[in-house]
Amino acid sequence: MAAKKSGRNKTIDLPLGQGAAYLERCITLQNRVEELSGLLDKTILGDMLEVCPLLPPQSVDLIIADPPYNLTKSFHGTTFFRKKESSYEEYTQRWLSAVQPLLKKEGSVYVCCDWESSLVIGRVLQEFFHVQNRITWQREKGRGAKSNWKNGMEDIWFATNSRKYTFHLDAVKIRRKVHAPYRVDGQPKDWMETGDGNYRDTCPSNFWDDITVPFWSMAENTAHPTQKPEKLLAKLMLASSSRGDVVLDPFLGSGTTSVVAKKLNRRYVGIEMEPQYCVWAEQRLAMVEENPEIQGYSSGVFWERNSL
Repeated sequence: MAAKKSGRNKTIDLPLGQGAAYLERCITLQNRVEELSGLLDKTILGDMLEVCPLLPPQSVDLIIADPPYNLTKSFHGTTFFRKKESSYEEYTQRWLSAVQPLLKKEGSVYVCCDWESSLVIGRVLQEFFHVQNRITWQREKGRGAKSNWKNGMEDIWFATNSRKYTFHLDAVKIRRKVHAPYRVDGQPKDWMETGDGNYRDTCPSNFWDDITVPFWSMAENTAHPTQKPEKLLAKLMLASSSRGDVVLDPFLGSGTTSVVAKKLNRRYVGIEMEPQYCVWAEQRLAMVEENPEIQGYSSGVFWERNSL
């Protein structure tokens, strides 16, 4: 018998057998479609290598991809086995070949990876796109290691289809507390004075230390083993897309990309091969109606961790 969860445990773990209503919201594709309109705001159940060739070319504005890292890991019964570097490179080329034709000329792509798969993905990405940057974000979870440094960082590669692309800097500035405020003629210089403290909105760098990995008492948490935080993807989406743009996630998992897109008034298409994860994705999308908030993002600003 499964242990009963604590009342504060908000983890989404609805079993597949009880999630028929959510699974029915998902669609499958067997034939090529000429327009994306009928697939917008949908979860497609299937293998992205089979689904992507059926989608219309140059139809999405932003791709956010979180492919399997080159680790042996089980995803609800389906296991991705660690490969030789050459085989993982070939796998990366295959899925990038599948998504690249779908991106509009001025579109962008972000690819999540760990330090080891980053070495391969960054190299292969240059064959398909213009690589603009590599973001490193700190994840406070992770097991210690007896003979190595604890792995507390992950990478996200940022690339574009051309040299012209969307980037909304003001949408992703970080609000930080000012501890030594500088004044000119008695007035704040490059900071704001409020009743709740002194703040400055700063340009984000490519190192992010303000991300909280979902845990059991957070409403966004699921039982997916590699779930990404909503705040993390919100930064990518706000910077590299506009309201009404189409965001594609070819490795949807438990649905974070689609959920964030819905909260930020973007259109979305998610592809996921595991029915259980499709259930959680659709369950979370239904929950957006009651809770449209993103942890750490308020009043159009990303707040420094623990400052709200």
